[in-house]
Order: sequence, then C-alpha cells, then structure tokens
Amino acid sequence: MTTQAIILLVAFLAVLLVLSYPLGILIAKIADDKAAVPGFGWLAWLEKGLYKVAGVKAGADDGMGWKAYAVALLVFNALGAVAVYLVQRIQAWLPLNPQAMANVSSDSSFNTAVSFVSNTNWQGYGGEATMSYLTQMLVLAGQNFFSAATGIAVVFALIRGFTRHSSKSIGNFWTDITRSTLYLLLPLSVIFATFLIGQGVIQNFSAYKDVQLMDTVAYSVPKLGADAQPLKDDKGVPVMENLTTKTQTLAMGPVASQEAIKMLGTNGGGFFNVNSAHPYENPTSLSNFFEMIAIFLIPAALCFAFGRMVGDKRQGWAVLATMTLLFVVMTVTVMFAEQQTHPALATLNVDQASSALQAGGNMEGKETRFGISASSLFVAVTTAASCGAVNAMHDSLMPLGGLVPIVLMQFGEVVFGGVGSGLYGMLIFAILAVFIAGLMIGRTPEYLGKKIQSYEMKMTSIAILVTPILVLAGTAIAVMTDAGRAGILNPGAHGFSEVLYAFTSAANNNGSAFAGVSANTPFYNIMLAIAMWFGRFAMIVPVLAIAGSLAAKKRLEANSGTMPTHGPMFIALLAGTVVLISVLNYVPALALGPVVEHLQLVAPR
Repeated sequence: MTTQAIILLVAFLAVLLVLSYPLGILIAKIADDKAAVPGFGWLAWLEKGLYKVAGVKAGADDGMGWKAYAVALLVFNALGAVAVYLVQRIQAWLPLNPQAMANVSSDSSFNTAVSFVSNTNWQGYGGEATMSYLTQMLVLAGQNFFSAATGIAVVFALIRGFTRHSSKSIGNFWTDITRSTLYLLLPLSVIFATFLIGQGVIQNFSAYKDVQLMDTVAYSVPKLGADAQPLKDDKGVPVMENLTTKTQTLAMGPVASQEAIKMLGTNGGGFFNVNSAHPYENPTSLSNFFEMIAIFLIPAALCFAFGRMVGDKRQGWAVLATMTLLFVVMTVTVMFAEQQTHPALATLNVDQASSALQAGGNMEGKETRFGISASSLFVAVTTAASCGAVNAMHDSLMPLGGLVPIVLMQFGEVVFGGVGSGLYGMLIFAILAVFIAGLMIGRTPEYLGKKIQSYEMKMTSIAILVTPILVLAGTAIAVMTDAGRAGILNPGAHGFSEVLYAFTSAANNNGSAFAGVSANTPFYNIMLAIAMWFGRFAMIVPVLAIAGSLAAKKRLEANSGTMPTHGPMFIALLAGTVVLISVLNYVPALALGPVVEHLQLVAPR
C-alpha cells in the first residue's frame, strides 16, 4: 500500500468516528418513543399530524407484537412497490417530464419498484435516459427515505427485544418509521444536499442542454435494421456505422437532493447512469470523501445508539470494532490489488503510454480526479454497506480487487452494512456466535441477558441462510439457461463472476454491479427482483420474530458463568463467525469466478 492510501484510510475512519458518535446519541433519543427528541420539539406537531392524517395509531401506548409489526411493515412496503411501479408506467403523461421520457416497460418497472423498496436500488436502466424528474423525485427518492427508515425501524425493534422483559410489544412500526424519517433522515439530507450543491452538484428543473464541442468527435455505433435490432455480418459480428458530432447533450435535473439521501440511506441508485463517477453527482475530491462518510455515517452511529439503548456502551463499541476490523482487512486487500500493474501491460510493452499510465497500478475504469486509493476505498465502502453507489467501474477491477466487493456483500452486508440492516444483521451473527460459544462450554447461551434457545436459533438460521440460497440458486439458473447466458458479455471465469456478482448484489440488497451483464432483460429483471424482495423481507421477518421472542423473556443478571460480549475475545469470535459462515457458503462459487480469473491472469508469469 502507498502512504497516500494509508493516510486516506486513517483519515476516513477518524472523521467517521468523530461524526458518528454524537449522531448515535441522537438516534438513541429518536428510538425512545416515550420522549420528545431534544432540539426537535418544534416538529412534534408535524409528527402527530402525520399520524392523524394517515389514520394510524402510533405512540408510547400503542405497542405492537412482532406479528403485527411485521404485517404493518410488509403492507407499507408492498404499497410502496405498487406506487413506484404505477408512476413509471404512466410517467409519459405526468408533469415534470421536460425530456418527454416514455413510459417504462413492465418488467423494468417491476424490477425497479422492488429494487427501491428493498433498499437495493439496482438499476438495469440509465437514469438520465429513462426516468422523468417526477419519477426520480416522487417515488424513487421517496422510497430512498422509506426503505432506509424501514431498516432503522427493524433494528429498533430488535434492540427493544433485548432491553424489554416479559413484554409482548417491540414498539410501533408507524412511530419508528415516522420518527426515523422526520428527525434523522430528512434533516441530514437537507444538510448534506446543501454541502453537495456548494461542491458543484447540480440542482435544477431545466431541460437537457445541447452544448457546442471544441473539437468534432468521431464515434461508431451498431447499424440498426428495420426491426431496430443491430445488423450482423456473416460471421455474426455487429455492423458498425461511423458518425461524427459537434455537440453534446448535458443532462440536467434535481440531482443534489437525490444524491444526499442516496448516500445517507445506503440506497445507491444514481440519477445518472455512471452514478457517483459523474461530475454532476460527485464533482470534487472533497465531495467524494464525504459521500463515503455519508454511506457509513448512520450505520456507525447505530452501533453507538445500540450501546446506549441496552445500557452498556461497551456492547456498541464491540460491534463497531468487529465491523471496523473486517472493513480494514478487506479495504487493504482491494487497495493492494489495484495498486499492482496489470500483468499483460507489464509484459507486452507494446503501448508505452498505457504501460506508463499503469505503472502506478490499475487505472482502468477509474476517474483520474479520484485516483486508485480513493476509488479503491469507495469500492470497499459501498459494498461493505449495502449502498451500491460507485465512482469506478467494478467490472474493471483486478480479479482479487473484484473479489473484495463480492466477499463483502457475501458477508451478509453486516460490515457496517445498510442503514439498520447492517446492525441487525451483525446482531444475528452475534446470537449465532454466543450459541457456538455456549456449545463449547456446555452452558445455555446468553446475549445481553437473554437466553438464546431453539426458537431463536431456528429464526437465526433462516435469516442467515436465505441470502446464500438466493445467490447460489439464482446464479445456477442464470448460467444454465439460454436467457441467462445471453446477458453475459465476457466469456469464461469473468462472465461467471458477472452473474455471481449480480445475484450477490441483489440478494444482499447492495445494488452495484459488474456491468458486463446485460441485465435489463425480462429474465434478469424478474429473477433479480425475486432475489431482492426475498433477500430483504425473508430476513426481516425472522429478525422481528427473534425480537418478539426475546422481548417476552425475562432479563437475566450477569453472573460468573456469563460470557463477556464486549471484549477482544468476543470481537474475534464474532468476526470469525461472520467469515466462517461466508467461507462455507460461497468458496466453491468464488473459486469458479475471481479466483480462477486471477490464476489465469498470473499464469503466463
């Protein structure tokens, strides 16, 4: 690693710690549904008004059991998916559409609706060429708030399961989602959007602008036949047509407001097709740094909130330390891999310019204004969290560099993870870790004063195994069927990695991609939507079931036989459990993809 990379990583973690600690205190106050949020008393009338307008009961005296909580959550998100789908299907006839964007196809609308509701934000389309301003602002940005608030609500419910005893209630879903949105996500988004505008991120409702280029640009495109499909020669190669242009169309739009919640809510769906590599989304090194901070900010703060809510701050530090340990190891790996010269360029030397450019590492697919270190850190941040925003082409990473984002997602998106989902995912692994430790010493396992028994372990097993099943089954179906193979751009191991990455990203609700897969087809739109929906909600329901079971139990006092869950030994056990489960599930698939590709790359040497 270079000195620059080390300094960047240390600075990132230091700033994250400074900002997330006080935010964790605020989040703990937001989670307390019996008290007003300090500093936000002037918004209490709006909170109560929202409950009244919505016609729902919410408040300290209206707690829900886990089943009622789950039903409310599922109905709310299902209605959100319907709204996102319908607006896409009729956007051509709605206002705020200065580019006259056509209605989106049914399969793409279905995929996008599930994607944004599940906090995945997988995009099989180019945002600036597909979605109107109204669609982007009303339903896509709206779900960026609501899907993030849903994750926060679930982790609040799980923490209450640990803190309450002999209780049938784990809180009220409507209270949790309203307070999370009103007092946390909305204020932070306003502050961050203002910062981004100051950095140069655009925020307007202008029509797209055609500007004159300084030089004429020549380019080639496939020639289309009467059926609007590319023409091919007798060898099956597309027939190319040479064109020139003197103008370029610059997309406009309300970008800063979308970008803020996209990052803070670990959503990841970009206004532009190239996402955070676009200068209108991410114009400067400073905006790039704080976009990474924004991705981790709430997940890190939730760890501190967790410690305060359970009455033992050391518990929050232990979870945060585990996340940080795994994150640093994986980040160092991708930074090291990308700072190596590509073996083919190092040996051929047929293009001195290319060899000189690559002498400092693999610059393919990266923005020169960010460089290798900042791009590599962004790769690790966005896939450790279930964000999916990208400032570089993950498909162009070195094989071992590409292995890192895949593995980070296959950890279950618990290394900081998504807003709320990262912490409740890590707490599920903590339950498994204390169960394993209990088996070793022959004691009934306990975590935070609650006995972990057969019911909790059944639900834990479901929550942990649902995503590997979706990833591995989906990948197998894709590479076995003609429709799945038709979307693969590259042959061999890298093509397999593209498919494995797609289903890993979808089932773990990340949203980034190895862009070589042509995913905007009925096959991938439907298959990935299934993976996204069940990857989200087939995990949330068991988590809520665990919360309900724990809340109904009495809280036990710690004794001499209680395993400490805040020290280095527990941190090592928890990190080992996360890694071990992922290794057991995914090593065969990884061996067929990035591992083989790496061996093929270095074999000539």
